[in-house]
Parts: sequence; C-alpha cells; structure tokens
Amino acid sequence: MAIFSSFYCLLATLVHLVLSLNVADPFLIDNGDKTFTIGNSLWNLTLNSQFGTKLLYKGHDLVGAASGHYVSYNGAANNLTFDVSPPRLQKLNSEYTSISFLAKEGLFVWVLSPTLSGAYQYFVNHNLPQLGEFRTLWRLDNSTFTHAWTSEIADYGVKEQIDGVPLVPLSQIRGSNSTKKVQDETWQRLDGSFITKYDLAAFLPVVEGRPSLWGTLGKLPGTNEGIGSWYIHGGKDYLNGDHLKQELMNHRESITGDTVQLNMIHGTHFQSISRDNFARGRTWGPFLWYLNNGSSADALAKAKEEMKLWPYQWMKDDNGFNSRGNISGQLSLDGNRPASNAAIFLGDNNSTLRTVNQGAGYYYRTYADHMGRFRIDNVRSGSYALQAWPNGGIIADVFTTFVRNDVVISANKHTALPALSWATQGRKKIWQIGELDRTGAGFNNSGPPHKHGRSANCPANLTYTVGTSGLRDWCFAMVKPGTWSIKFGILSGEITSAAVLSLALASFTSGVVATISINEKSVCEISQATAGEGDPSLYRSGTLAGDWRLVQCKIAKGLLREDQNSIDFKIKQQEREHEWTNSDPKIGNVMSLRGFMWDSIALEWDN
Repeated sequence: MAIFSSFYCLLATLVHLVLSLNVADPFLIDNGDKTFTIGNSLWNLTLNSQFGTKLLYKGHDLVGAASGHYVSYNGAANNLTFDVSPPRLQKLNSEYTSISFLAKEGLFVWVLSPTLSGAYQYFVNHNLPQLGEFRTLWRLDNSTFTHAWTSEIADYGVKEQIDGVPLVPLSQIRGSNSTKKVQDETWQRLDGSFITKYDLAAFLPVVEGRPSLWGTLGKLPGTNEGIGSWYIHGGKDYLNGDHLKQELMNHRESITGDTVQLNMIHGTHFQSISRDNFARGRTWGPFLWYLNNGSSADALAKAKEEMKLWPYQWMKDDNGFNSRGNISGQLSLDGNRPASNAAIFLGDNNSTLRTVNQGAGYYYRTYADHMGRFRIDNVRSGSYALQAWPNGGIIADVFTTFVRNDVVISANKHTALPALSWATQGRKKIWQIGELDRTGAGFNNSGPPHKHGRSANCPANLTYTVGTSGLRDWCFAMVKPGTWSIKFGILSGEITSAAVLSLALASFTSGVVATISINEKSVCEISQATAGEGDPSLYRSGTLAGDWRLVQCKIAKGLLREDQNSIDFKIKQQEREHEWTNSDPKIGNVMSLRGFMWDSIALEWDN
C-alpha cells in the first residue's frame, strides 16, 4: 500500500507541476510504469493499456474500486488493448488538444479543451473483425453514482424521477433470498415484480435535430454536491439503425455492483441481425463525455449546443469527416398525395437489410413535413439508398416502403432530388386496426417507459369486433397460448375478388409459430419462415417496438362470406428459452415472453 501511496503522491506532484506551468492546457503524463495520466485543470484520468482506473474530479476519485473506462466489442469478450505505440498528444488549434491511443483494431482519441469538464472521444477503425456490439463505457463507483437518467425517464417518470431513477442496490440482486434469476441480468421478486437492466433502456434519439444524451448521477462522497457523468451525441450519423433505434444505457453490474454507463456506438440489444464488416477508416464520433453537477437541464442545454456545433470544425482526418453535402426532396403517394410526416432514412446503398439492422456505413434520419418535403444537411459524401415509410397520421394505411438506390452526395454540393412518386399497394381497404408507424402505439399496454414482462398483461384470448371495438381493446403483444379473434361483416354483393391480410409486426421473437385462419380455414402463419429472424425486444423490456417486419396472406375469394367472418390468431408453438418454470414455489410460474408486437392489421380487396 505504501508503494501505491507514494505513486499517487508523485502523480499529484507532477499534475500540480504541469498546472502551475500552464494552468489550463490539457496534458499527457507518462508515469513511467506503463500508465499514463491525461486531463486538464478540471479532471484527470490515469490509464493503463486497457482501463482508465482513477478519475479525479474536485478531489474525488469517481472510479474507486470499479473497473473504470474502457472500449470493447462483442460484449466484454474483447477489450481493446492500447499498447501498439505510446500515446500521442497533438495540439489541434488554440483551444483543442487530441491525445491518441493505438490498438491493433484502431485508434481511440480523446479531445480535450482547457475549460471542458470532460472530453470528446472518437474511434477510427483499422482492423475490427465482423461484429455486432461495439462500445465505450464507464464502470463507476457505485456509492457515488446511484441514479440513472435517460430522456425516456424524464418524459415518462413521475416528478421526483425527472433527475434520475435509483439504481437497484446490489444486495437485492446478489445473494438475496427474495429474488430468483430468470434470464440475463433479470431477477424476479417474491411479489412477482422484476429487477432488470433492460428497464433502463430507451429509444436513442438519432433523428436529426433531436438532442441525444443520457447519464448516471449521484453525490460526491461526503458532500451534498451533485455529480453527473453524461454521454452526448452532437452528431448521429456514425450510430447504427433507423429512427426507432433503442439501446441499453445504464445499469448496475450484478457481479461487482459497479455503476455501468454504456455508450453503444454500434449497439445490438434490440435487433435481430447485426453482423457488420467495416471499412478501414470508418469512424465513430466524435461524441462528448461530460461531467457536471448532476443537472439534467444543464446536460440538455449542452446537448443542444453540441448539435449546433456539429460537424466539429476542429475534427481533421483523412477519412471523409469534412467531405459533406446536403440533400432535399419531396415525396408523394402515387404521384398525387403528399407523403405527410413520412419517416425518411438515408442508408446503405442496394442493401437487403432492414433499416434498423444497417450498421456498416453512415446513417441519416428525419421526417417529412405535411407536404412530404424533407432536407438533410451535413451528409458525408458517398452513395446511399433513400427509404421512406409511414409514421402514422394520414398515410398510416400505406403498407409499401419507398426505396431509391444510388443517391449520390458530393462534397460542398446540394443534391435536389426530382419529384419522388411512392407507389402504394393500390388496394381498397375493408378495415384496418392500428396506424402503420412501425410501433405498437395506441394499443393497450403499449408505450414507454420500458418495462419487463408487460406483455404478460395481455390476455390469452381476445375478441375484437370491427366497427364496435376501439383501439385500446386490442393489446400490443400476443405471447400466451390462446386465440385472438377479429369479427367483421361483409355486405351482400361486396365480395368481388380475393383479399389480402397485411400483418405489420413491431417486433417478432424467434421460436414462436402462430397460425392464422379465416372462418376456421388455415391461410398462413407468423413464424421465422414468414417473418424472418427474430429480435429480443419482448423479453428485453420492449413495450413499443423492435425490428419491424411485414407478413402478408392471400385470402382466396371463396374463404370470405357475406355477413359474419372471423380471423383467428393462435400461438401453437413456443420454445422454452426465456421462459420461467415453477421450480421455485415461492415465485411460481410466469408466462413466456416470446411472441410478437403488433403495429397494424389490415384487410383489403386484392384489386
């Protein structure tokens, strides 16, 4: 212990010496024992080749016994080791200084300012393998950082939660007789309620013009002074996924109790497929890690400021960061109806991946105005596919997706697309339940905040009568064995053709097969064969969306009849993964959370 005490005394002396020579300038100190210290007059961090282990702020170590800061991919399986060469300090301009650390996979850079409480960070790929998860994160002192904050908590929490919700104490999840582990990082209490890190997930605001931030909060030890550690994304083009990108952001680590602040710069927690290969030079960031007094209002103001500064003028690289143009256009349905409020996505060119699963390139998301017009600024040069889909409202009956490939963006140029005509399905509607917007919004039990097991509140059997039942009479997810029926009538002489049943699913879990019958005649099914590889949203506290997909069933003319009809959905198969048993009599049995979330259901004449 004396050795470590002497070391930190020496370190403090060196830092004091540096600050006395130049009070404000960021610094890099080689400690001579394969560790380095970076920082400015407000904070400093001591790092070894993998971890930032000691974070000093206002005289307090914010890491303590926790693991600290690191960068990893594919979960915790691969932590980057920055030992290829010594770190390098470079003055970018009169205000910003970069400090670079090199691993075999790529270059991780901290960008410091003399007056910035925190630092910008970015990573440049050199040799990352094919991967799903890629993240930066902090594991912080659990007695200092006791609360979590996301925009979802602020929007939907009760008043006292606006500045964060408490993280569950470690004593409730480790060595407790009152909980039972039921899946990864998820425990059930004796009263049937759950503790899970996924309840602290949220939709990551990736749409252009919306502030993106989250943090972990607490009190500095021995004081009443607040502390907050925040991740803020001024730009979002390096983040994977579409408008409905959601991610895990904060949680209590169940083995050590560390407070974990995640920055999933390539996240996969709610997706079905995410196996991307990255070009050399592909860059994540710069994003901002920010320390303050725990004020969410201050962090939100900072996030809005960062959006105005994006793309950062101090960022100089050889990978196209500064090569940007703009794009605008106007979409109409079948050439005559404005694509009002449509979701607009600029992503991978000529890709077969659904938009939420795209991640190898750079991505831009916005919404059209009431006339179908849109504009996106500061787009990296390159070739993209432009996609659009309904976001509810007056175009919520459109079951097609607009796609235009080979959209070229050039540096310092504006790309004004010609009038864009979006072909709809062109069928006459018989009825529709729910607006098409790729979410379960409006259905019973749907919507924020994230909450584990809420789908179990949906019934095993349900009957919906077209023309009589309301939207809230349909539950957002079907997970229990049973039958859900839609009853409807058809007028005499109205049956002139076959029909099409369109099932838009906000999420689907692999291992489930649901048969669909019309008037007791089987017509199709919802399964992995028809809906594709499943996503984990339902059993990871998802209550609104996951990985959207569309299943369509052709209904032969003779199957429908005049007067009364019934369409029946019946789950016939569920795998037992993510299903709990009654092996513990104190807790008992809970239904499987495998099934699907609804977006919209429509029956149309096949003209």
